[in-house]
Amino acid sequence: MNLVLLGAPGAGKGTQAEKISERYGLVHISTGDIFRENIKKETEIGLLAKSYIDRGELVPDEVTCAIVKDRLRWKDCKNGFILDGFPRNLFQAERLNVFGHIDGVINIEIDPKLLMDRLLGRRVCEKCGANYHISLLGGKTVCEKCGGTLIQRKDDNPETVAARLKVYEAQTAPLTEYYGNKKGILMTFQSTEEPPEALFREIAAALDGKFKK
Repeated sequence: MNLVLLGAPGAGKGTQAEKISERYGLVHISTGDIFRENIKKETEIGLLAKSYIDRGELVPDEVTCAIVKDRLRWKDCKNGFILDGFPRNLFQAERLNVFGHIDGVINIEIDPKLLMDRLLGRRVCEKCGANYHISLLGGKTVCEKCGGTLIQRKDDNPETVAARLKVYEAQTAPLTEYYGNKKGILMTFQSTEEPPEALFREIAAALDGKFKK
């Protein structure tokens, strides 16, 4: 099965994507990871994306779509994938509809106050990108997965977070209506203060009921 994961920044998409990927054998495709990999390898499209990033500009939709389209052609995607961070707007969704088939869309909703707490308390491994929350670290500053240093992202501050949420509501939130109009494809869940495993159980139950034959 091929899935899209929607949700505001900090809703827990990355965590759920990893769990879904492991349970169902799907390739977890994060647009951020794709950009970093192409930039690292200095591919033609990676250098193009880097030129925008270095100027502090958003990577154009056309470039983002081209990078995702190329990634979906890899052999490991034949058995299914889950897209995390793409599409971000209606243009990207319509282009994805042309070059990729989507079986289900998982939409994670979250209370704005809880979302703000998560993002301001988030710590990220500067080496592998793993996410943590200060409330669960007990003062630790080292990543449990790779031993890298945990840092607070520069954009995890009240002003930037508020701005990111406005962008999400304006551009990405309308995707729920877009996919909601495609009968049976959209599945919406609530992210709460419960551990991520609780949300995953709900998602897994829905996917098993929808795709298991």
